[in-house]
Amino acid sequence: MSDTDATRLEDSLRYIRDFLSVAESGSIARASEVIFKASSAIARAVGELERHLGVSLFERRPRGMLLNAYGEAVRNRARRITDEITAALDEVSRLAKLQPTVERHAITSLLFNGRGLLLLIHLSELRNLSAAAAQVGLSQAGASMALSRMEGALGQPLFQRMMQGMVVTDAGALIVSRGKRIVAELRHMRSDVTAIAGTLHGHVTIGALPLGRTHILPTAIAATLRRHPNIRVTTVESPYEALVAGLRDGDIDVIVGALRTGERNTGLLTESLFEDRLGIIARAGHPLTDPSLPGHALPGRRMSLPDLLPQRWILPRPGAPGRRLIDQSFRELGIAPPAPSVETGDLAVLRSLLTNSDMLTAISPHQLHHEIASGDLVELPVALDRTVRQIGITLRDGAMLSPAALAILDDIRAASRRLPEHRGGASAL
Repeated sequence: MSDTDATRLEDSLRYIRDFLSVAESGSIARASEVIFKASSAIARAVGELERHLGVSLFERRPRGMLLNAYGEAVRNRARRITDEITAALDEVSRLAKLQPTVERHAITSLLFNGRGLLLLIHLSELRNLSAAAAQVGLSQAGASMALSRMEGALGQPLFQRMMQGMVVTDAGALIVSRGKRIVAELRHMRSDVTAIAGTLHGHVTIGALPLGRTHILPTAIAATLRRHPNIRVTTVESPYEALVAGLRDGDIDVIVGALRTGERNTGLLTESLFEDRLGIIARAGHPLTDPSLPGHALPGRRMSLPDLLPQRWILPRPGAPGRRLIDQSFRELGIAPPAPSVETGDLAVLRSLLTNSDMLTAISPHQLHHEIASGDLVELPVALDRTVRQIGITLRDGAMLSPAALAILDDIRAASRRLPEHRGGASAL
């Protein structure tokens, strides 16, 4: 995030409370009485927020101020920000047994301080005070003083100074997590406003798992940007657990790929788009496809997993969904799964190994459909039971996506419907 973005966030957060007071009371004078703040300061805050967003948020009338459509959209986001702050207050209070007086006020002031909030977020990620200070336009001394003031107001440390750098404490992690959600709401606020004006702007961050990023996601992003060229998209390619952590914090808007089940999905919503399966893939000209050799894959002949045990394998790392499925297929036949020669989750490495060796892999043919279509790789006729899995989108329960993110989701669904099995074909892969 640039210094300009940091300043905009700091100012926007500073004005949110004043804006909400006017929106709820219907006039600056009444808001002044409710929050004990000068009318001139409140009017200035509302005017600055309107300037940052580039639109008027109220219809100004002799008897008061009435929210317009832009103002209603901003109020929805502002209320979500205050909900996040209330949740942070409750969580930190339970953790540290704070008294509901001065300490709660300190946390509120902290979370409405955009620059201080960004300092904590960057520090949790970078673990270096000097680097985090540079991200928000502060000197190291200024950042150190700001952190000390925040920790002093809360009466507990937010970071521990360790050999590996500044490590966030439990209380700090709670505030950072809620702070990231606040940043996400502010990021979506501008997208809400531009959508009402008739154009879509905004930054969408998508967690891309392997089975989502080969075809569905690029197709959807391209379709969205053709219609809405002002949207910016970032994809994050990480293990599922890291993507879920980002989704919960608001750093990531949606995850696309194989759906998971179980307790780790608590607080998440999933939507299945299509079914995927595993196939056994080899290079064209692999000995198993040579009709002059025993055990080859004759047209119409199905091979069995035991036929493949002597082969060398490239498999995903232990714990990956594809690895669990292929291991399960062997075990159901009473056979020990193969010990892979190579374990990798990198598709580029996998492609190169397959095309330059006689190793096999078990993967969704969808991920290698270009190489299979060109004839460089082939799918062996091997029956794999119970390797079907659901591919779809994962969202945080309670999240209110921006119009830009919703537009991409619509195109992800549309791209999924255009896969072969939705047109009557036998497989999408």
